[in-house]
Amino acid sequence: MSIEVGNVLEGIVTGITNFGAFVELPGGKVGLIHISEVADVYVKDVKDFLKEREKVKVKVLTIDGNKIGLSIKQLQEKKPLHPAAPRANTTPARFTQRKNFNTDFRRQNNLGVPSFEDKLSKFLKDSDEKLTDLRKKTDSKRGGRGSRHYE
Repeated sequence: MSIEVGNVLEGIVTGITNFGAFVELPGGKVGLIHISEVADVYVKDVKDFLKEREKVKVKVLTIDGNKIGLSIKQLQEKKPLHPAAPRANTTPARFTQRKNFNTDFRRQNNLGVPSFEDKLSKFLKDSDEKLTDLRKKTDSKRGGRGSRHYE
C-alpha cells in the first residue's frame, strides 16, 4: 500500500520523544506524530498517551521527502462544545432584559468608540514620533547623524 496524504494507516510506535512519537508504517517507512497531533487535549508528556510497541491508527498529514507527518488527533471524533440537547432557559434575568446582548463591535465604532485598528495606528504614530524625537536628541549629542569625531 502506498503512503499518500489523507490515508489512514495502522502503525507501531517505535520511539517516544519530548516533541512527539515515531511510528513505523507499512512498508518499513517511519513517520512522526507531533505532540500537537497526539490528542484533542493539551499534551504535556506524550508518554501519558502512547506507549512504545503500541499499535495506533494514524492519518497521513504531510509527506516531505523522507519526512512523513502523522496525526491521531484528526481521527478522533470531534466533541461538541455544547450539548446538543435543548435546555430550559437558564439565562439570568439581568441578561434577558437587554435586547441585543451580542453587539457587533463595528456598531460600537459608529457610536464614536475607536476600533482596535484605530487605537493601534494612533499608538504606532505616537511611538514613531517619540522615536524620531529621541533620535534627533541623540544625534545632536554625537555631533550629527552618522558622523564620528576622532581625535
